Amino acid sequence: MSKPPLRNWWQNISKLLLLLSLLFAGCKPKIPEITPLEPLPQDPFIQVYFNASEASSYTEPYRQITRLGDNLEAVIIEEINQAQTSIDIAVQEFRLPQLAQALATQAKAGVKIRIILENTYSRPWIDFTPREIAQFDPDNQNRYREFVKLADINQDGQLSEEEINQRDALVILRNAQIPVIDDTADGSKGSGLMHHKFVVIDNSRLIVGSANFTTSGIHGDFYNPDSRGNANHLLTIQSRELSEQFTQEFNILWGEGNSGILDPEFGLQKPLRSAESLVVGNTPVSVQFSPTSGSELWTNSANGLIGKTLKTAQNTVDMALYVFSEQPLANILHIQHQNGVQLRALIDRTFAYRYYSEGLDMLGLAIARQCKTEPDNRPWRAKITTVGTPNLPIGDKLHHKFAIIDQKTVITGSQNWSKAANHKNDETVLILTNPTVAAHFDREFQRLYRSANLTLPERISEQIARQQKECPQIEAQTDNPIRGKLVNLNTATQAELEALPGIGETLAQRIIAFRQQQPFTSLEDLDRVSGIGPSLLRKLDGRVTW
Repeated sequence: MSKPPLRNWWQNISKLLLLLSLLFAGCKPKIPEITPLEPLPQDPFIQVYFNASEASSYTEPYRQITRLGDNLEAVIIEEINQAQTSIDIAVQEFRLPQLAQALATQAKAGVKIRIILENTYSRPWIDFTPREIAQFDPDNQNRYREFVKLADINQDGQLSEEEINQRDALVILRNAQIPVIDDTADGSKGSGLMHHKFVVIDNSRLIVGSANFTTSGIHGDFYNPDSRGNANHLLTIQSRELSEQFTQEFNILWGEGNSGILDPEFGLQKPLRSAESLVVGNTPVSVQFSPTSGSELWTNSANGLIGKTLKTAQNTVDMALYVFSEQPLANILHIQHQNGVQLRALIDRTFAYRYYSEGLDMLGLAIARQCKTEPDNRPWRAKITTVGTPNLPIGDKLHHKFAIIDQKTVITGSQNWSKAANHKNDETVLILTNPTVAAHFDREFQRLYRSANLTLPERISEQIARQQKECPQIEAQTDNPIRGKLVNLNTATQAELEALPGIGETLAQRIIAFRQQQPFTSLEDLDRVSGIGPSLLRKLDGRVTW
């Protein structure tokens, strides 16, 4: 039998390869179509946006990935483009080129623009020397790598001057001669953190939320195509009265007063201001700016405002928090839990199980350091199982700082639920009571919670087991060890109460009578006991618990 011609052999092989390629093509998983949920109605004065919203989709401007979510950068740009007279921005970090270009365009049109940044992030990347870059910590190394990927438009491995001018946001602002200061403008080395995330437009419109103006904070990381950015949100609010509150905060930071001489004030240099309450449309709103000195009553601080709001809960509190380490807030939630309020909490995985996390308290656990617990630690005896971490792509963080109370009240802003945020940082806490607004936050919480990890990680279980072996006796600490043991207002004897400064027999009896009617849940409750005023409250602050 004669062999087939070589040409026929190649034809047969080609047909076979074509058949196999078609077969494998048919086996490839189809890319699922993006089908957003039905959008929720928005309040006419207050709109809410989430970068992982399941009710919208967009194509990212830098990675060109089509994904679910609201384009938060586009939301900001749309508001910026409508500015007529002024734009004030206070944000921890600003790295978004398209947003910078929009500001440059408005500056050229004559709009007055002022920007305040955190000093750690106020230098353009291109200003760093190779030696400085080599000495970056791992976090800043990753930030720099992300910038190079963002700026290298033609992907040739080199950054040209044209690419830098198009993609380094701070260079764009500098070239547009837009004034930028940071929290060293007051002559210090910087406040705790200039942690604000707000924009005021024409003194009448406001953008505020949890997002920094970075690719990782809004869109996603270049080195992980699955990244969708840190879980963040923004609100746009039309209200001259509320905008004026933020303009006042901005002017204090900027240093613009009636004298005409710039005198910036950051951190604890700022004047103490209490929470302000107003109405936006039909929405009751409260706003407070941090920090508050530790010498002031905690109840008068921004975390104190959060605590007061948590105490109003009748049925539910759902929390999505980057950090939760403020003990008094955990104590208030404990009382609410005992009163039948249903609690759920999601905390970012990098902070959820650290020794100072109040998530551990809620789980009835304590992690010691050198056989000592964190100051005034109070693990719950009636622990809950609805505390965990969200299941996010590698590198993405739960960056929200929000809580939803009874499906109608929202706590939000830049302020993490921590002592540092409360007493050191420039921060915002915003409280809004509006079921329409709350529904958006509820949808985001449900999205995160349905795939959350509610089981204690094995490494934490092992750490606690080792601790039990190594620390047969764990010592409790207090924030003020020289003051001695804290006195529990709800359980203290008459004699223990009388040992407190300024509390004699009569006041001790009144405290006991008060708690029999209603347990103490905060230092503020003491003010309702006849004979106890602001001066005595200051003496008792740090000496009592509840």
